[in-house]
Amino acid sequence: MTFYTCLDNKGDVIARCQTKEDVAVLQRMGRPIAEVKAMRKEEAVVCSLTGSPSDFNEDY
Repeated sequence: MTFYTCLDNKGDVIARCQTKEDVAVLQRMGRPIAEVKAMRKEEAVVCSLTGSPSDFNEDY
């Protein structure tokens, strides 16, 4: 499974998403997503161990 990190114009992380559809939802909500990067497997393990990627998204 691929997880994605959403970054703003300054390169700060604003969300971590499980699918491209989650990214699209955040964009429709008006989040200033400037770049989306696929997380490396070792980074994505943290998401699966700590709960749902939506736990990182305060807007959900």
